[in-house]
Amino acid sequence: MAAQGEYRRLEDFEEDSPPGEEELLVHVTEGLQDSWHHIKNLDNFFTKIYHFHQKNGFACMMLSDIFELVQFLFVVTFTTFLLCCVEYDVLFANRPLNYSHAGGAAPDRSKVTLPDAVLPAPQCAQRIRASGWIIFLLVMAAVFWLYRLVKVLCSLLSYWEIRTFYIKALNIPSEGLCNYSWQEVQARLISLQRRQQMCVHKKELTELDIYHRILRFKNYTVAMVNKSLLPVRFHLPLLGPVVFLTQGLKYNLELLLFWGPGSLFQNKWSLRPQCKRVGARRELARRLARAMVLLGLANLLLCPCVLVWQLLYAFFSYAEVIKREPGSLGARRWSLYGRHYLRHFNELNHELQARLSRGYKPATKYMNSFTSPLLTVLAKNVGFFAGSILAVLIVLTVYDEDVLTVQHILTAITLLGLVVTLARSFIPDEHTVWCPEQLLQRVLAHVHYMPDHWQGNASRSETRSEMAQLFQYKAVFILEELLSPILTPLILIFALPARALDIVDFFRNFTVEVVGVGDICSFAQLDVRNHGNPQWLSAGQTEASVYQQAENGKTELSLMHFAITNPRWQPPPPSELFLSQLKEKVQQDAAAAPPAQRILAEGPLGASLLSDNSAVAPDGLLASVLARPILSASGLVSWDRRFAQPCSTASAAASVLASLASPLPGRTRGTSAESPGCHSDRPLTEESLLLSESRLRSLSRSALLSEVASAEMSLHAIYLHELHQQQQQQQGPGPQAVWVAAGAPKPPSVTAGSAARASQAQHREMPLGGWAEEEEEEEEEEEQTTG
Repeated sequence: MAAQGEYRRLEDFEEDSPPGEEELLVHVTEGLQDSWHHIKNLDNFFTKIYHFHQKNGFACMMLSDIFELVQFLFVVTFTTFLLCCVEYDVLFANRPLNYSHAGGAAPDRSKVTLPDAVLPAPQCAQRIRASGWIIFLLVMAAVFWLYRLVKVLCSLLSYWEIRTFYIKALNIPSEGLCNYSWQEVQARLISLQRRQQMCVHKKELTELDIYHRILRFKNYTVAMVNKSLLPVRFHLPLLGPVVFLTQGLKYNLELLLFWGPGSLFQNKWSLRPQCKRVGARRELARRLARAMVLLGLANLLLCPCVLVWQLLYAFFSYAEVIKREPGSLGARRWSLYGRHYLRHFNELNHELQARLSRGYKPATKYMNSFTSPLLTVLAKNVGFFAGSILAVLIVLTVYDEDVLTVQHILTAITLLGLVVTLARSFIPDEHTVWCPEQLLQRVLAHVHYMPDHWQGNASRSETRSEMAQLFQYKAVFILEELLSPILTPLILIFALPARALDIVDFFRNFTVEVVGVGDICSFAQLDVRNHGNPQWLSAGQTEASVYQQAENGKTELSLMHFAITNPRWQPPPPSELFLSQLKEKVQQDAAAAPPAQRILAEGPLGASLLSDNSAVAPDGLLASVLARPILSASGLVSWDRRFAQPCSTASAAASVLASLASPLPGRTRGTSAESPGCHSDRPLTEESLLLSESRLRSLSRSALLSEVASAEMSLHAIYLHELHQQQQQQQGPGPQAVWVAAGAPKPPSVTAGSAARASQAQHREMPLGGWAEEEEEEEEEEEQTTG
């Protein structure tokens, strides 16, 4: 029986924009010339400011959009030319040339040239008109190109306005934009709000307000992945457990839930009123399930067009790269599911990308530490046979170049070279020795999240298979995107409707209304009391049930990450209490560990075991901490008898954290005229960061502080995971959240209402029910802001 209760807000406030007013901003002149007041759509405005900064200004964005249009036009035109305007029998010399020209003699040559294989324009046009399928695809491509052209023109006009805002309001010239970090731009936005009321409902903006505006929908998606609500995990008969989340499926989910015509949001900042009422949940779920099926059918109808484009784009994008570097298909990348699983709440794209980029090398080394003996034997023998034949062909070609005129000889040489290169990629280096446990710890230090059952099982094939779902082969990524037009409609029609009621309940139960911001995901409030997990150092501070808790310590780790990234942010009282107690715990553990200077003095030895370069922070710093238990256990460093037991990873991390100026709460929140938005109050020591003098000179202050913050967050992630594992061993695994089927008795869920202040929250029982790389994902988000 569903619990009775309805969404309500504790603090009333007017919407930032009345319905129907969707302009980007209003440019008003009141007293001061060129001043910006009451911006109607702050979500779009802050998102465009962020994208403008990340894409390096107006000129780069304009060229990128123009070349995107030209690229699409080229792919369509060139493909049509290859299909209809080339005589392949002549090109392949399967029939002789027809040299009958009006009033002319046959040219005196025996070889076929490219112009000989190209049909005249009238004959080419006749072939195009004779194919109804090609005409249909060309019409569809023309409509899409015109739509993109209008979007690009509108986007350029709006970004010219943003350029003016940067110059006149933020005092950041276009040519100097690359010299300002996002924290500095954000600090100027906050300062501008005090002088001019961009948001009329709040006197001052905070860093969290800006992040909420930019990441409103992204935080919902991260929370749904964290709670395993989206149907992206499947068990296939031959392949076993697989995860399928592509750009096409993600686009359709966002269309259904956030910004489509029948989505759960009525505008960019507010849920539909019926989504906030318990009594309307079943009717709303039926409508949502129907919309899922209709959208799946629409995807099924458009499948041929999308599939053709996917194939063409993949061919033109990767054919030359594969020919030049066949091993590139064996390279790895963070999967789209992995990027959502590993993402913190309130983490911007560039912050996530920097963190995953730091973890790329250790993750690659960890995955490469697994070798298949059977595959190695096959690769060695296949490489031997292919290499032998290739060597003979090359020798014959060097002896007499006429060998190249033999039919298909170049094809054979090219294919044999590809086979040899691929075979070598499967043969491991015999002189390399890996330690999977330590490599996985290095991965954890950068990505911050890892399932509990991976601890101590890093060398198991099951752990590697699960890691491969987060860190996939490039070839797997291409294959998934090619299959996306076929599989996405099936997921929308058959798998997703069963989750419709749970999705409706999720949005009602985990949505709060914040003054001056609107409806946001309650997890994004970083509220330890409502969403903390007692097994992640929030015991005694959280009132959340198992269904309200974020999984894998995401609330606690996200809170630490945001506090470190934005040192001037003032957390709400429950969150500040958690940070203060964490600081006290760090100090206690540091007192029982060797001093940080001693741990760092042994850094070169630890780095030689775990890192490629001991002079680079934060890798050298992390290597010193992670290698400390190994060095102690092996006797390479002496055990100080003043301490009760040898130094553990948690103790080493606590010792280094305690040596930093002021890890999390209580740090000075003063401003710096030289570098607003940076950790201006934290003293830096060259020795403690293992930075060489040349590297210190090469880094700017903002870049240096960014590396310090990265190292600090990595140490906190290691420290929290170690304490969590210790608690797990003492108490046993805690309960896991399970999504209950509709109609069954359901435990209480998160309080609906305003969470602008955690101290004002009140609890009530409620039921709980294609194709792009990372940079193109940002372009997709940008399109939504202009749509």
